[in-house]
Amino acid sequence: MAAPKTIIDLVETFKKNEHIYTNGDLFDEENTKTDFINPFFEALGWDVTNKKHRSPQFKDVVYEKSIKVGNKTKAPDYEFRVGGTPIFFVEAKKPSVNLETDKSPAFQVRRYGWSAKLKLCILTDFEELAVYETTTKPDKKQSASIGRVKYYHYTEYIEKWDEISSIFSKEAVLNGDFDNFADSNSDKKKRGTGEVDDEFLKEMEHWRDLLARNIALRNKDLNEDSLNYAVQITIDRILFCRMAEDRGIEKYGTLLELTKKDNIYQHLMEIFRIADLKYNSGLFCLSADPDRHINRDMVTEHLTIDDGVFKEIFTGLYYPNSPYEFSVISPEILGQVYEQLLGSIIRLTPSHMAKVEVKPEVKKAGGVFYTPQYIVKYIIKNTLGKLLQDKTPNQVSKLKILDPACGSGSFLLVAYQELLNYHLDYYNKLEKPPKNVIYQGKDGEWRLTITEKKRILRNNIYGVDLDFLAVEVTKLSLLLKVLEDQNKDVVEQQQKLFHERVLPDLSNNIKNGNSLASSDILEKDLSDDEIKSINPFDWDDEFESVFENGGFDAIVGNPPYIKMQILRSIYPKSSDYYKEKYETSSKGNYDIYVLFVEKALQLLNDEGKMGYILPHKFFTASYGKPLRKIIAENKNLYKIVHFGDQQVFDNATTYTALLFLNKKINKTFEYDRISDLEQFKNGHYVEEDNILDFSRVTSDEWVFVSGDEEKVFYKLYDMPHKIVDYTTLSVGLQTSADKVYIMPLIEKSEKTSKVESKELKENFIIENDILKPLLKGNEIKRYGYPVNNHVLIYPYAFDSNEIIPFTRKEISQFELCYEYLKLNRDKLLKRSNVDSRNWWIYPYPKNLKVMAKPKILYQVLSQKGSFTLDEKGEFYFVGGGNAGGYAITTKNNNISELKYLLGILNSKLTSFFISKVGSCFRGGYYSFGKHSFEKFPLPSEKLENEELENLVDKMINLNKELSEAIVPRDKKLLKKQIEITDNLINHLVYELYGLTDEEIKIIEESIK
Repeated sequence: MAAPKTIIDLVETFKKNEHIYTNGDLFDEENTKTDFINPFFEALGWDVTNKKHRSPQFKDVVYEKSIKVGNKTKAPDYEFRVGGTPIFFVEAKKPSVNLETDKSPAFQVRRYGWSAKLKLCILTDFEELAVYETTTKPDKKQSASIGRVKYYHYTEYIEKWDEISSIFSKEAVLNGDFDNFADSNSDKKKRGTGEVDDEFLKEMEHWRDLLARNIALRNKDLNEDSLNYAVQITIDRILFCRMAEDRGIEKYGTLLELTKKDNIYQHLMEIFRIADLKYNSGLFCLSADPDRHINRDMVTEHLTIDDGVFKEIFTGLYYPNSPYEFSVISPEILGQVYEQLLGSIIRLTPSHMAKVEVKPEVKKAGGVFYTPQYIVKYIIKNTLGKLLQDKTPNQVSKLKILDPACGSGSFLLVAYQELLNYHLDYYNKLEKPPKNVIYQGKDGEWRLTITEKKRILRNNIYGVDLDFLAVEVTKLSLLLKVLEDQNKDVVEQQQKLFHERVLPDLSNNIKNGNSLASSDILEKDLSDDEIKSINPFDWDDEFESVFENGGFDAIVGNPPYIKMQILRSIYPKSSDYYKEKYETSSKGNYDIYVLFVEKALQLLNDEGKMGYILPHKFFTASYGKPLRKIIAENKNLYKIVHFGDQQVFDNATTYTALLFLNKKINKTFEYDRISDLEQFKNGHYVEEDNILDFSRVTSDEWVFVSGDEEKVFYKLYDMPHKIVDYTTLSVGLQTSADKVYIMPLIEKSEKTSKVESKELKENFIIENDILKPLLKGNEIKRYGYPVNNHVLIYPYAFDSNEIIPFTRKEISQFELCYEYLKLNRDKLLKRSNVDSRNWWIYPYPKNLKVMAKPKILYQVLSQKGSFTLDEKGEFYFVGGGNAGGYAITTKNNNISELKYLLGILNSKLTSFFISKVGSCFRGGYYSFGKHSFEKFPLPSEKLENEELENLVDKMINLNKELSEAIVPRDKKLLKKQIEITDNLINHLVYELYGLTDEEIKIIEESIK
């Protein structure tokens, strides 16, 4: 792509007058922007000055005039966006600045980009243009070249225009080339680097530790709750004040100035009191006020805290010591940090020393997992977004949006932003917008007044959380959102105009309590500590006005995922109560998220919508049946986005879906299966018409297939003959002490074998006659003759087709084995259901008979059918569920029937079917367990087809020959024969099931 005339002219102009432009006294930063930088990026397709008159929240570029606050610039000069989402910053300098070697501007732009979690940022004075990757924590000591991935001199613009536009043009951003370039140059995966939320979390954990230890040491009268509150609210207040400084709302350096004084906490409290009078939020509730619905803070006012604590915290909050640029750290990023911080709690030792511990429910759940922004936005778009369509602000003011487990407030922040965007867009389109709702800033842009933003927040946004600290964080995040795009002049002007304090009191909107337990739980015999931990919440009383109008219009969120066993161990009284109160808790080992779905349906009004991200396990698990029944009977389902094995949460393996319900009777629903998560992240949603009939939604397992695959799948699914009607599916042996009984085989001789004990971590010699060849799941190969690398101690004998456990006399005849087992006696006696007199046998002698029968063996987790034949009943195996292996036997132990089934089960048709009904796992694996096979169809009731059986015989022999082949040429020929035979089997199976060419093509495409 040749450089456009605009760029050629800019380069020529700069070249002619370079001596003027590079003289700092003659040509400043503002002139550089207007004359050179603006037209440069307009040539890249960006609407820099908003000539298309887009609404402020959706314009291409947020352009800041350089406003100095103290010794620093308030914000980046340019923020380039797509659909309101920031993509990269551009920091402008005058041409007299040497960008190639000067460390300071490089640190500044990297600090901006890193703090805002952007991938790349640009530093330019037009004479030079430097591109920095900003996923790495910046350091003021680093040279200007660190993190720089591209550098251009203006004399190169024409020659390299194609390269520049292929990365930074608007078109390049929209088609993904910008992201591809950024990802290829990212340092975030390198050791020692960290994203801003990870690093800031470490910082805040350090502040918490400093404050907790010092407050506990100097204030012996504080209990744990007061200590946790004092530490959290102090951090919240400090952050609010510091972020207000960088937004130009408060004087820059106010907190830093305190480090020069004695008795810092007294001076800090004075700042907080002034903030209380100015802002009115519950964050600074240090004075009695009858207009507020929150009690005055009686904990923090008279604390004693050493000056050294605040000196360490405050000096790390400012340039050049701080890598953080608080003007661009969004409430959403702050929420991610707080979500992790809330996973721990401060405890007091008997000597009143503070220590931080992970909360038990968080520890057992494996950590805290923050919902990615793209998921939150999608849920809000498909709930609140739909409710906003074709409504006036007056109608919108009646909408009530709830997150019943709000955590740090991520869903409520995005919902609030959606409401702000709606109102600003609506008012912008009016010739004469109502007074006091919108104003024009000095930059010419129209913005909502603080009074209007407060009205929207108090009118529409509601949240509840069991953690009172989480409630305070949600309030803080929402208050910071109110102050976005504001500065000191605007705040003070609107205070005078509207005669009210700046921020709203959110105590009537964001509340602390247990969303699942109302006060009737107090009828149980509960201790004070139990009442405190349960913290019952009465919805009708707490949100009376909402329920006078029928309930909430939208309920959104990411409810907790806590299995019943964990819940019972932490909150035994709560779990008993849930069992009584919730229909969804009536079956199996349920997970608490199903209760949150049931509660949401109770809290919605007749027009309301629910959108949650949650595990899709309830679609097929037995514990999900009560919830499936509720949804099916009431026809609540209107949309599912199924992520399959795609991992939405960082650092966690959780298989999730988006579930959208409403209170209307739906005749159809939308079903989207996401195969490419990166595309989904970038906003490329499923566009095909995946509308399914509601008749598919029952209390039975939910198996949904859409698009071209729907017809062929249900043709198979609805066939009358099921494999479970003609065969038996068996799990493996359950020893309850696999490390004792199962051992790697080191060497086998005529009468004994040398084995390795995983339990005792040493080698032993064991008699062969008490050992059985054992297969692990991954040793079971498709059509392969099994080769075992492990053996199993099997203390049983056959007698007239019965399995009889060895007596003491019989087991003692195997002297070597018995001596080994005696070394493990204590461990074996600890197994549940063990017979203490016969402690060497298995407590659960399940499926022992199956082991010696002819059978089909297969891995439970596999990417495709992985079935083989154990014709003589030689091999034993353990496992079940989604681990180890399974066996299939026929009623008559007929080898021909097993071969017939083997051909069908290893076919593409079976892999296609299981990929739709089986649970999915990372890496494209599916569960071929018993649950997946219960609905698998057979083409007829007769388990026979001579042609198929002959082909299966051939496949078994070819695979055996391949395993023994040594010469590469022989291996190549055998592989080709196996491929041809496999294709013949597949097409014969298609024929047996009566599939058309079109249906075959759909299956083949599906499992490529």
